[in-house]
Amino acid sequence: MSSPAQNAPVQDAPSDLQEHLAQLTARGLVTRIDRPINKDTELHPLARWQFQGGLRDEERRAFLFTNVTGAGGETYDIPVLVGGLAASPEIYATGLGVPVEDIGRVWVKAMAEPIAPVLVDSAPCQEIVMTGAELQASGLASLPVPISTPGFDSAPYLTATLCVTKDPDNNIQNMGTYRAALKANDRLGVRMASRLSGAGGYLHWEKYKKLKQPMPCAIVLGCAPAVLFTGPQKLPIDVDEMAVAGGLMGKPVRTVGCKTIDLIVPADAEIVIEGLIDTDLLEPEGPFGESHGHVALEDFNMSMRVTAITRKKKPVFVSIISQVTPSESSVMKRVAYEPMFLEHLRHALGIRGVKRVVMHEPLSNLRKIIFVQFERGTPRTEIWRGMQGAATLQAQCGKLVIAVSEDIAPENADAVFWSLAYRSNFMEDILMVPYRSSGHGPKSGRAAMEGTLMIDATLKSDMPPLALPAKEYMIKAKEIWEEIGLPRIVPQSPWHGYQLGDWDEEYSVFADAAVTGGWRKSGEQTYARRRGNLKPETPVHVVDGKKK
Repeated sequence: MSSPAQNAPVQDAPSDLQEHLAQLTARGLVTRIDRPINKDTELHPLARWQFQGGLRDEERRAFLFTNVTGAGGETYDIPVLVGGLAASPEIYATGLGVPVEDIGRVWVKAMAEPIAPVLVDSAPCQEIVMTGAELQASGLASLPVPISTPGFDSAPYLTATLCVTKDPDNNIQNMGTYRAALKANDRLGVRMASRLSGAGGYLHWEKYKKLKQPMPCAIVLGCAPAVLFTGPQKLPIDVDEMAVAGGLMGKPVRTVGCKTIDLIVPADAEIVIEGLIDTDLLEPEGPFGESHGHVALEDFNMSMRVTAITRKKKPVFVSIISQVTPSESSVMKRVAYEPMFLEHLRHALGIRGVKRVVMHEPLSNLRKIIFVQFERGTPRTEIWRGMQGAATLQAQCGKLVIAVSEDIAPENADAVFWSLAYRSNFMEDILMVPYRSSGHGPKSGRAAMEGTLMIDATLKSDMPPLALPAKEYMIKAKEIWEEIGLPRIVPQSPWHGYQLGDWDEEYSVFADAAVTGGWRKSGEQTYARRRGNLKPETPVHVVDGKKK
């Protein structure tokens, strides 16, 4: 059997952010906003309504703000793009140059067959170079950096970052997505989190600390989406992520050396912030609205002294919607994580019968709750192996793992609760495993360790059909609904009845007769059964209160 890596399509990924923006525009996936928008109070709240307003994936757009202002009356000649990386799976797929259904296969192929980057002498990302007195005078303040969570965030934050650092022992670079707060025109507060699963930048920082040297860091703002997509992905620490990005694009990433530090960055980036991170002292950073859906309170994090800002002559600044999920950052992770987990279960572990892996996105932020969907009749041993595999692939993923049958849509919480209510026996279908890291989440009042809960809510025996009209009747009724102009409806699975094994074909005869007006004939048959196969017209005599 061939693997997804062997079947991955040839992709046509954009080479930089502006080529990606042009493709999105051509597909009608960009909303251009030309009226003045305050980056500190209006920009992110406006884009946030795409996710808090109940829009479906296919209704969401990238927002391009062309007339950006600031709270102090500032104006900027750099447009801001929000939602341009992953407001929807289609936008994400456009960044890889493939259909949505091929995202997983492209990721699997990229990790199996990375393509090394190529180094160039001159690059668009260095058309303008700001250093020295100019950097101190305007520097970071010259960039239209939005406030993500007005009313709670302590400063404008860089969010769609690709933070490049290098291991001083083996010179392998790491690219991670870490938030960075504006502190001064030439200083940032950067949070490179320390987790059990490992954060490459943090591990590099520890090594530089032992060497008693500051750590070089380059923060890339806007480049080919395939390169940016490697940042949130949890790849092995010593993997060259620029090569994985090349595999995603199907061609080498063009790179260039930084101007003031010894690091390599994408040559076609929009903006690059170069600097040195202090390894002697930390600096208070936060509060900031985090991707786990709570505000991360002030904490001590890394302090970065900016040594240069380089950029294109006419760059586009990119920011992402994070915080409470669903969000752009959760879509970015979901469309890559789910197929990677499915690939792991099917091919690395050889689990039989697994059909889908779905991560719960609204509010819970993907990592905590995982649904594994199985074919009908999958052996229970395979179901439990599948749940255990999903719970252990990554340290931060799988606090709650629920197995469901193929007729249950994991995206519909009501359907999942229905499955839990009628298909699981809590005396034997639940397993709690202790000693799990509490992972990414608010620190207030949390213990360092918790447990993993697995529940088998699959169908274990035949059951009667779901009591909704059969599919063809619901389809016809929907056509009438739309014909008479009733309010727009979005079918919620399950939206029609279907069989679950406990059903006699005679019942189908009765049902077919009922919808054609033949219910009297069915009544004759049941009456005959009641009287020992006597016909309804057979005379009945009652003698002494007994039928004769």
